[in-house]
Amino acid sequence: MKLTRRLYSIQVMLAFAVPFVGFFPIYFILCQNEKWHIHAYKLNRLWAKIFFSLGGIPVEVEYRKKLDKNRQYIFCPNHSSFLDIPTIGLTRHPFAFVGKSSIEKVPVFGYLYRKLHITVDRNSLKSRYETVLKSREAIDKGKSLVIFPEGGILNPSPPKMVQFKDGPFRVAIEKKVPLVPVTIPYNWIILPDNGKFLLNKKHKKVKIIFHEPIETSGMTIDDLESLKEKTFNIIDSELKKQKAYEDQR
Repeated sequence: MKLTRRLYSIQVMLAFAVPFVGFFPIYFILCQNEKWHIHAYKLNRLWAKIFFSLGGIPVEVEYRKKLDKNRQYIFCPNHSSFLDIPTIGLTRHPFAFVGKSSIEKVPVFGYLYRKLHITVDRNSLKSRYETVLKSREAIDKGKSLVIFPEGGILNPSPPKMVQFKDGPFRVAIEKKVPLVPVTIPYNWIILPDNGKFLLNKKHKKVKIIFHEPIETSGMTIDDLESLKEKTFNIIDSELKKQKAYEDQR
């Protein structure tokens, strides 16, 4: 059984790496000019779709309300697995990630990530402040953002979440951008964050749910905590609902 999981995991790793290597020259060109970044973000979605297809992982994408392709959004997903990054790449909206700076150290991938997205060292107060400034600037340039509000994979008992950080909610309120709670219910089962990188074939389906956007146009910074709590409760409720459904199967 472990050998089967290992072979399947290798298949998925190759499904991740091979398309990326093939797309690398295009990514490299597109990241050299910020005006071209929009095309790189669109390429991310194509790469994600190819990855899941080659990896033999079925995907279900659910939108609880149709999003306006002409509007910007801040997407806030729960985070419990490394599989979450390609999963969120399936969104139809081109976006920039706000993610941890350690990704920059990954050979080749780190270079592109640094050029196309926003990185933050969460142990540095200066870095966190600069990230907020860069996020505001990205919104001003017409970009949507994806920010994991937990700040990383931090809860050892998924699908439970840890307390959300203020960053995405502060930016959403200050820039009057709708915030979209996003639930990714099963990735912690498919690829547990236990350091072994062994995928679970018993549950292969990736699901991502984009909830109805929360409008922030009438909010002030005094509404930050209530917005954060509302977003947490929406995702937490859906995680519990999906887990109960799985437990009954």
